[in-house]
Order: sequence, then C-alpha cells, then structure tokens
Amino acid sequence: MFDFSNVSDMTIDDIWAEHVVCLFWGTNVDDSTIKNTRIRDTWADGLNFTNGSSGNHVANVETRTTGDDSFALFPAIDNHNEQETGNVFEDLTSLLTWRAAGLAVYGGGGNTFRNIHIADTLVYSGITIGTLQFGGIPALGFESTPQTKFENISLVRDGGHFWGQQTFPALWLFSGEFPFRGLRISDVDIVDPTYSGIMFQTKYTGGQPLNPITDTVLTNVSISGARKSGDEFDAKSGFGIWVNEQPEAGQGPAVGSVTFNGLDLHDNYQDIKNTTTTFTINRN
Repeated sequence: MFDFSNVSDMTIDDIWAEHVVCLFWGTNVDDSTIKNTRIRDTWADGLNFTNGSSGNHVANVETRTTGDDSFALFPAIDNHNEQETGNVFEDLTSLLTWRAAGLAVYGGGGNTFRNIHIADTLVYSGITIGTLQFGGIPALGFESTPQTKFENISLVRDGGHFWGQQTFPALWLFSGEFPFRGLRISDVDIVDPTYSGIMFQTKYTGGQPLNPITDTVLTNVSISGARKSGDEFDAKSGFGIWVNEQPEAGQGPAVGSVTFNGLDLHDNYQDIKNTTTTFTINRN
C-alpha cells in the first residue's frame, strides 16, 4: 500500500487496510510516524522498516492475519548502508499471524519495543529476535551499544511448526550470520505456548557456529502452560525454556549465554531443557 524510499518527517495516521501486500515498506525512512492504524489480511508484512530507517515511531497499531511479520525491523544494507537506530514501536497488537512472526527484529541498536501483545500465531514465533540473512541480502546485526530493548510483552498461544520439522516458540532468540548482543528484555508474560516458551538457537555453516548469543539479559519473565503437543512434534514440545540442541539436520546446539533476573516457571511439562555444553543460562 505504502512503499517509500529515502523520505523523512512523514505521518501515516488513522488507516484501515485490508487485502494488500503490505501496509508499509520503508527503505531508509527516518523520523516518521505510523499510528492509530488497523491492518487486516495481508499477503506479506504489516509494516517493515529496513535499510537505515531510524528515528521512527510506530504506535497504536493492530494487525490481524498478516502473511509475514506483522511488525519488522530489518537492517538490510542492499540499498542503503546504514544501521537502524532510535526507533520506537509501542502499544501494538498482533493477532492470528498466518506466516512468520508477530514482531521480528533482525538487528539494529538503540531501538525500543514496548507494550506489545501477540496472540495465536499459526506457524511461527510470537517474537523473532534473530540475526538472519535472507536470500543473500547483506545486513547488519545488533549493536552492543546502544542496547535494544523489549519491554512489557504479552505472548499468548504463540508458536508453530514451519520449514520442515522445526518447531518455533513464543519467543525465539536466534544468532545467525550477524552479531547477536546488546539485548535487554523485560516484563514478559508467556502463556500457553504451542510448543515452547523461549527457544535459543544458533546457525551453523560447515559444522561451525557463526555467532554466539552474548550480552543478553532477560528480567521479570513468566512462562506458564508449555505442555506436550500430542502431535507429530510432541518430542519438541512442553518446554518453558529450550536450548535447542539440533533444530535441523546439519545444524548444532545453541552457543553462548543469557542471564535471567527474575524467572517464574510454572505449569510447564518441563521448565528448562538444556542438554548442551555450549550454552549457559545464568539465573539471579
């Protein structure tokens, strides 16, 4: 619907969009606002900021049945080689995403995502935090400073299975081709995830991990209701926290460490599954 490149100081307000590819795709869009908007039944993303888009504000937006990430920040550099910083996504709702995640953040620095509710994703995670490369497109990972913050997050009945035999959690932390660091995640409530609450994963190439998960702190996290799925993926279900030991053929266990300050786990089939020697969970 809106496809903008190299613009700034723009406002999109009070839009109701249905049956479009995306409501918004922004390439190097700065200091702009999208607010008070409803997005329904898209073929791809609800909105996606990429290629150096910085200083933007997304507020009071609800999506339902998007065909890719409902809200995304993707620091690709194929059109503009600049990091994405200073964006604020807040007061957002994502419902019934039928492909990909409710919120996906693939890198950046100094961005804030707060007051977000995501429910009933069909095949993927509620939130993807990952340093992934798509289709060979060059991109940037996370900066160590300024930190990327996720605050006041509600994830209900999220997760699914996709890409063959892999199952996805409510909150997916995936260190891929680019640095994974500088993350502060706080006040998260995960309820009744389809397969697992939080999953940690690392990408391998040629049998070697590409990047570890580092400098990642989660504070005041509650996970409840992770139960056995009873379907063909039952062995990959029921974990409050899962350090994935082998997500796909040719891949290996998650690598790195995280710190939890305040972790409440209850009514899960298994609170924590970590059979690896490559990943450490520190609890305070």
